[in-house]
Amino acid sequence: MPALYRTFVRPFLFRRDSEEIHNFTLGALGFASRRDLFPDSFAPLFEPLELAVELFGLRFANPVGLAAGMDKQAAALPMWPRFGFGFSELGGVTLHAQPGNPAPRMFRIVPDEALINRMGFNNGGAEAMAERLAGWRASGLWPQGHPVGINLGKSKITPLETAAEDYAGSFRLLRSLADFFVVNVSSPNTPNLRQLQDKAALDEILAAIQSINSSGGPARPILVKVAPDLTFEALDEIVGLIGSRNLAGIVATNTTIARPNTGDPRRDRLYAETGGLSGKPLTHRSTEVIRHLHRQTGGKVPIIGVGGIFTARDAWEKITAGASLVQIYTGLVYEGPGIVRAVVDGLRERMAQEGFPKITDAVGTAAAR
Repeated sequence: MPALYRTFVRPFLFRRDSEEIHNFTLGALGFASRRDLFPDSFAPLFEPLELAVELFGLRFANPVGLAAGMDKQAAALPMWPRFGFGFSELGGVTLHAQPGNPAPRMFRIVPDEALINRMGFNNGGAEAMAERLAGWRASGLWPQGHPVGINLGKSKITPLETAAEDYAGSFRLLRSLADFFVVNVSSPNTPNLRQLQDKAALDEILAAIQSINSSGGPARPILVKVAPDLTFEALDEIVGLIGSRNLAGIVATNTTIARPNTGDPRRDRLYAETGGLSGKPLTHRSTEVIRHLHRQTGGKVPIIGVGGIFTARDAWEKITAGASLVQIYTGLVYEGPGIVRAVVDGLRERMAQEGFPKITDAVGTAAAR
């Protein structure tokens, strides 16, 4: 399937603006979701055999999830398990609705299979997200057995000094409607947001969220998403909050502000665009961060690995570096909807070759060497 997509579908899609095609695709998937336009006969094309992982008290049909940023508004939630994804992370969502940054704000670097985006948390706000999720539940179309996470960002209009209230407000509205939450303080596209990765600022945000989380009702797993551009020393400070703030895990990593030097003037002009870089140029650094976090936590804190996953080999490198689950965004853009089945089937083959009966048996095996 990925080969057919690359040959026949992708050239057509890539003739249009990246964000335009993104919005069109999400709209079409949302339309199909509500009208059951995805016949069961399509399932063998996209849905892999089960490769279950249990984490955070949740059961994942397979370890490959949809990364945040693809479905900011939960527009196509019922479709993601039909494309084989073992879980979905929706958003980023902010407390206040916001349009994001001016367009154009998404760019393809096709020779390097990379994307640059400076979207700026464009979304309808936490209240609108809550209404959309409640609607999916009421419709009977909610994907059963498919864990759903929500990525929480800071509203652009909210000063850094009151960021904790902003994150807590979103969590309060959405807590009952998702299975886990990811605190995003690492997007490069909201001014000064990455300052919230500072230990004291992040501690305040997590304290506010966990205060609500422990106020009655089922507690939700809370994770933090980190930037690939942090030093190992800065990552260690975040690790230091895991116990005191009862963090369930870490998502590693967000997009990067670093750029490769290609020596190709056309590509370098694209790389000069501001925003977060994702895709293959991020693969190695995100794996390095995963390996470091796994070592520093003694393998006791689950990591969701994201950054440059296009193949089963890429996913295997993340898992053996220390990731218990992985996520895909840019790989879906370049490889198409068949990517999940290809990755999961490839992981199963690799496990058989190396004698691992479960994914969890392979986690961190390379980091320990």
